[in-house]
Amino acid sequence: MINDLISDGLTRIRNAAMRRLDTTKLFHSNVVEAMLKILAEKGYIESYNVVEENNKKIINVVLKYDEKGRSVINEVKRISTPGRRVYQGKDEIKRFKNGYGTVVVSTSKGVMSGIDAHKAGVGGEVLCTIW
Repeated sequence: MINDLISDGLTRIRNAAMRRLDTTKLFHSNVVEAMLKILAEKGYIESYNVVEENNKKIINVVLKYDEKGRSVINEVKRISTPGRRVYQGKDEIKRFKNGYGTVVVSTSKGVMSGIDAHKAGVGGEVLCTIW
């Protein structure tokens, strides 16, 4: 049984990108789906869709590569884990990799990027960083 669906999803995306696969499948949760929405908006993945297989929801993720065939994802890192939660206030959320990376934050207003959380004036749990 998988305890941390976010870490599992990020690891599956990272492994599929290293193997240069076109798609990968993730277990569904609302937080994972919200995180994928941010990754799609920021251009780290091509798209995703939720399907039902054997009465379980699965998310199919289409990965994105540049014109040379390299993945646009250089590094994915899980920050807050079930055993060690990491929270940041609105003033602590800073740009990541000088604006080239994205911080995904779970706030009281939903899951959003670090820039959007800073603009909204809310802090929250730092889920992951990606660049």
